[in-house]
Amino acid sequence: MVTLYQLEGCPYCELVADRLDELDVDYDSVWVEGLHSKRNEVKRISGQRQVPVIVDDEYGVTMAESERIVDYLEQTYA
Repeated sequence: MVTLYQLEGCPYCELVADRLDELDVDYDSVWVEGLHSKRNEVKRISGQRQVPVIVDDEYGVTMAESERIVDYLEQTYA
């Protein structure tokens, strides 16, 4: 299962979500707070507070930065 940590209105998050949809990958969305200081769950998982972040349990991958995530999704699920 893939989990996407994202922020409402974030274009980088939408880019990742759109690619997940295009590749027909099932995923859960976790909506995070707008304030960086409130993103403790994201920091605990990825070591930083920026979104998007994906966690791919099947492959043991946790990754940030939309371009890297999209590249990973294409290599793994396309």
